[in-house]
Amino acid sequence: MSAFDDVYEGNARFAESFSNAKLTGRAARGLAVVTCMDSRIDPLGLLGLQPGDAKILRNAGARVTDDVLRTLVLAVYVLGVERVLLMPHTDCGMAKVTDADVHAMAAARGVDTRSLEYHTIANQEEALRHDLLRIRATPFLPAGMPVAGAIYDVHTGRLNPSSF
Repeated sequence: MSAFDDVYEGNARFAESFSNAKLTGRAARGLAVVTCMDSRIDPLGLLGLQPGDAKILRNAGARVTDDVLRTLVLAVYVLGVERVLLMPHTDCGMAKVTDADVHAMAAARGVDTRSLEYHTIANQEEALRHDLLRIRATPFLPAGMPVAGAIYDVHTGRLNPSSF
Protein backbone atom coordinates (compact mmCIF):
# COMPACT_ATOMS: atom_id res chain seq x y z
CA MET A 1 0.00 0.00 0.00
CA SER A 2 1.31 3.45 -0.97
CA ALA A 3 1.09 6.57 1.16
CA PHE A 4 -0.83 8.08 -1.76
CA ASP A 5 -3.37 5.38 -2.56
CA ASP A 6 -6.19 7.45 -1.09
CA VAL A 7 -5.49 10.39 -3.37
CA TYR A 8 -5.12 8.21 -6.46
CA GLU A 9 -8.44 6.56 -5.65
CA GLY A 10 -10.01 9.97 -5.12
CA ASN A 11 -8.70 11.08 -8.49
CA ALA A 12 -10.16 8.02 -10.18
CA ARG A 13 -13.61 8.94 -8.81
CA PHE A 14 -13.11 12.57 -9.87
CA ALA A 15 -12.09 11.59 -13.41
CA GLU A 16 -15.28 9.53 -13.87
CA SER A 17 -17.34 12.72 -14.04
CA PHE A 18 -14.66 15.17 -15.22
CA SER A 19 -16.18 17.92 -17.33
CA ASN A 20 -13.51 20.63 -17.60
CA ALA A 21 -11.64 19.33 -20.65
CA LYS A 22 -12.71 22.28 -22.79
CA LEU A 23 -11.33 24.94 -20.46
CA THR A 24 -8.34 26.91 -21.70
CA GLY A 25 -5.44 27.98 -19.53
CA ARG A 26 -6.65 31.59 -19.57
CA ALA A 27 -8.39 33.26 -16.63
CA ALA A 28 -11.93 33.64 -18.01
CA ARG A 29 -12.81 36.36 -15.48
CA GLY A 30 -9.40 38.07 -15.76
CA LEU A 31 -8.67 37.50 -12.08
CA ALA A 32 -5.66 36.26 -10.15
CA VAL A 33 -6.06 35.45 -6.46
CA VAL A 34 -3.06 35.23 -4.15
CA THR A 35 -4.06 33.31 -1.04
CA CYS A 36 -2.73 31.01 1.64
CA MET A 37 -2.18 27.28 1.38
CA ASP A 38 -4.50 26.75 4.37
CA SER A 39 -6.84 23.87 3.54
CA ARG A 40 -9.83 25.70 5.06
CA ILE A 41 -9.80 28.08 2.09
CA ASP A 42 -11.80 27.22 -1.04
CA PRO A 43 -10.84 30.23 -3.21
CA LEU A 44 -13.21 29.49 -6.09
CA GLY A 45 -16.16 28.68 -3.85
CA LEU A 46 -15.84 31.65 -1.50
CA LEU A 47 -15.61 34.07 -4.43
CA GLY A 48 -18.48 32.53 -6.40
CA LEU A 49 -16.14 31.38 -9.16
CA GLN A 50 -15.91 28.24 -11.27
CA PRO A 51 -12.89 26.31 -12.58
CA GLY A 52 -11.27 28.32 -15.35
CA ASP A 53 -12.42 31.71 -14.01
CA ALA A 54 -9.24 32.71 -12.17
CA LYS A 55 -5.61 31.92 -11.56
CA ILE A 56 -5.08 30.84 -7.95
CA LEU A 57 -1.63 31.34 -6.41
CA ARG A 58 -1.12 29.79 -2.99
CA ASN A 59 1.68 29.84 -0.48
CA ALA A 60 2.11 29.96 3.28
CA GLY A 61 0.60 33.22 4.49
CA ALA A 62 -0.47 34.51 1.04
CA ARG A 63 2.81 36.43 0.87
CA VAL A 64 3.97 38.25 -2.25
CA THR A 65 7.36 36.66 -2.79
CA ASP A 66 9.57 36.96 -5.87
CA ASP A 67 8.00 33.77 -7.18
CA VAL A 68 4.49 35.18 -6.76
CA LEU A 69 5.53 38.28 -8.71
CA ARG A 70 7.04 36.07 -11.44
CA THR A 71 3.82 34.10 -11.64
CA LEU A 72 1.67 37.25 -11.75
CA VAL A 73 3.75 38.57 -14.65
CA LEU A 74 3.11 35.34 -16.54
CA ALA A 75 -0.57 35.39 -15.59
CA VAL A 76 -0.97 38.94 -16.92
CA TYR A 77 0.98 38.69 -20.15
CA VAL A 78 0.23 35.08 -21.08
CA LEU A 79 -2.96 33.97 -19.33
CA GLY A 80 -5.42 36.85 -19.46
CA VAL A 81 -5.19 38.24 -15.93
CA GLU A 82 -6.25 41.88 -15.66
CA ARG A 83 -6.74 42.27 -11.88
CA VAL A 84 -5.31 40.80 -8.68
CA LEU A 85 -6.92 40.04 -5.33
CA LEU A 86 -4.53 39.46 -2.43
CA MET A 87 -6.43 37.36 0.11
CA PRO A 88 -4.78 36.34 3.39
CA HIS A 89 -6.99 34.93 6.17
CA THR A 90 -7.71 34.99 9.87
CA ASP A 91 -6.24 32.37 12.22
CA CYS A 92 -3.21 31.94 9.96
CA GLY A 93 -0.43 29.68 11.16
CA MET A 94 2.14 32.08 9.69
CA ALA A 95 1.03 34.68 12.25
CA LYS A 96 1.62 32.24 15.12
CA VAL A 97 5.35 31.69 14.58
CA THR A 98 8.44 33.67 13.64
CA ASP A 99 11.09 32.72 11.12
CA ALA A 100 13.38 31.98 14.08
CA ASP A 101 10.76 29.62 15.54
CA VAL A 102 10.56 27.65 12.29
CA HIS A 103 14.35 27.47 12.00
CA ALA A 104 14.49 26.16 15.58
CA MET A 105 11.80 23.53 14.90
CA ALA A 106 13.72 22.28 11.88
CA ALA A 107 17.01 22.36 13.78
CA ALA A 108 15.45 20.21 16.51
CA ARG A 109 15.02 17.56 13.80
CA GLY A 110 18.58 17.96 12.55
CA VAL A 111 17.77 20.18 9.55
CA ASP A 112 19.43 23.57 8.93
CA THR A 113 16.95 25.89 7.20
CA ARG A 114 18.71 29.19 7.85
CA SER A 115 19.09 29.81 4.10
CA LEU A 116 15.28 30.02 3.78
CA GLU A 117 13.02 32.99 4.50
CA TYR A 118 9.54 32.01 5.66
CA HIS A 119 7.94 35.48 5.54
CA THR A 120 6.09 34.91 8.80
CA ILE A 121 3.57 37.56 9.80
CA ALA A 122 3.99 39.69 12.92
CA ASN A 123 1.04 41.93 11.99
CA GLN A 124 -1.37 40.69 9.34
CA GLU A 125 -2.66 44.10 8.28
CA GLU A 126 0.88 45.44 7.91
CA ALA A 127 1.88 42.36 5.90
CA LEU A 128 -1.15 42.85 3.64
CA ARG A 129 -0.31 46.55 3.15
CA HIS A 130 3.33 45.68 2.37
CA ASP A 131 2.38 43.00 -0.14
CA LEU A 132 -0.24 45.18 -1.85
CA LEU A 133 2.35 47.92 -2.25
CA ARG A 134 4.83 45.40 -3.62
CA ILE A 135 2.41 44.34 -6.37
CA ARG A 136 1.36 47.91 -7.16
CA ALA A 137 4.95 49.18 -7.29
CA THR A 138 6.53 46.47 -9.39
CA PRO A 139 7.65 47.75 -12.79
CA PHE A 140 6.82 44.38 -14.33
CA LEU A 141 3.03 44.71 -14.24
CA PRO A 142 0.88 47.26 -16.08
CA ALA A 143 0.61 50.61 -14.31
CA GLY A 144 -2.83 51.13 -12.83
CA MET A 145 -3.81 47.47 -12.93
CA PRO A 146 -6.56 46.91 -10.33
CA VAL A 147 -5.08 45.33 -7.20
CA ALA A 148 -7.13 44.81 -4.04
CA GLY A 149 -6.69 43.12 -0.69
CA ALA A 150 -9.20 41.41 1.54
CA ILE A 151 -8.87 39.23 4.61
CA TYR A 152 -10.92 36.04 4.54
CA ASP A 153 -12.44 35.07 7.89
CA VAL A 154 -12.12 31.28 8.23
CA HIS A 155 -14.74 31.26 10.99
CA THR A 156 -17.53 33.17 9.20
CA GLY A 157 -16.73 32.67 5.51
CA ARG A 158 -16.82 36.45 5.02
CA LEU A 159 -14.34 38.45 3.01
CA ASN A 160 -13.33 41.77 4.62
CA PRO A 161 -12.00 44.18 1.97
CA SER A 162 -8.94 46.22 2.90
CA SER A 163 -8.83 50.00 2.57
CA PHE A 164 -5.15 49.94 1.54
